[in-house]
Amino acid sequence: MNPDLAKLQPYPFEKLAALKSGVTPPADLAPITLSIGEPKHPTPGLISAAVRDHLHYLATYPTTRGIAALREAIVRWLERRYRLPLETLHPDHHVLPVNGTREALFAFAQAVIDRQRKPLVLMPNPFYQIYEGAALLAGASPIYLPCTPATGLIPNFSRVTPETWKRCQLLYLCSPGNPTGAVIPLETLQRLIELAQQHDFVIAADECYSELFFDEADPPVGLLQAAAAMGLRSFRRCVVFHSLSKRSNAPGLRSGFVAGDAEIIDRFALYRTYHGCAMPLQHQVASTLAWGDEAHVVANRALYREKFAQVLEILASALPVTRPQAGFYLWPETPIDDTAFTRDLFQAENVTVLPGSFLSREVEGENPGAGRIRLALVAPLDECLDAAHRLRRFLERF
Repeated sequence: MNPDLAKLQPYPFEKLAALKSGVTPPADLAPITLSIGEPKHPTPGLISAAVRDHLHYLATYPTTRGIAALREAIVRWLERRYRLPLETLHPDHHVLPVNGTREALFAFAQAVIDRQRKPLVLMPNPFYQIYEGAALLAGASPIYLPCTPATGLIPNFSRVTPETWKRCQLLYLCSPGNPTGAVIPLETLQRLIELAQQHDFVIAADECYSELFFDEADPPVGLLQAAAAMGLRSFRRCVVFHSLSKRSNAPGLRSGFVAGDAEIIDRFALYRTYHGCAMPLQHQVASTLAWGDEAHVVANRALYREKFAQVLEILASALPVTRPQAGFYLWPETPIDDTAFTRDLFQAENVTVLPGSFLSREVEGENPGAGRIRLALVAPLDECLDAAHRLRRFLERF
């Protein structure tokens, strides 16, 4: 067996199950789960209908690079969304459809890391655990960059030494952040791009929450947008990951894409050819329609906007929490240890949240997730409001 498997830590939800084990919540309260970032808004009919109407493609092998119509739709969406100069992205060279970004974010590290050079992989802390597992199984050492209020909940890049940048082969970004909801500013992205050119590392920007924002006139900036704005139209060493899971409420479709540096995309396509993970054709047709339609995305944002407003109104005087810049998580501090808070809340109110310490690592005595919980406001509005009232009631004991 691969010895690096022994380095993997239990997934946050395994830890959560163990934490809740043996605890019996009140039988008269229906369970409400706010721990998992799985969208529960209805999947748009155009996606469901397209899958249903193209099931005859089950008899056809899909190709790794996907159909031309899907790649074209992705390029057009990127141009519109990030105001990219027309024709700087080519559907045949800069885009690769993937079966959800979780799989792609993991596989990407396996393709780009040279394990013979004592590689480092930098990532936010707290973080999506796929980044850590991808680094470890690619033979690299993770470097965790704390996201604290002092840095606006984005990674503290100022703590990275020149020697660390020199050994860095891959930098994972997550903007808007999971779980913080923080957005990395344009100027910071451009500084990171300059560092990538200087030290020869690749930036993998997880932008899966990019379409869940609150101000229609001020969408989060993206890595390719930052590169184009500084004149780097080759997008050298810049790769972004996008998904329909959050944007279009289609987590079961397992549809996303990778885009950016054409040379890296070409090598990643070679890796994926052997990896055997082409997107089913009926999903490609549905995805083509989804990337071409913004009406359902605007409506989806409106649902989250209403949900956040009402939940925060209930919690305002009971919990130190503010609306994030983007995404669908709240990231509040807890009055006691986050694991004890999570367990006791479940026992008292049958509401499940995720301890922040399960999403982060302690480095030099600091765990930026400790003393916080992640609340995923993905359930229907009435469930989220019920959970907020129960949480407020639970907080009254402190």
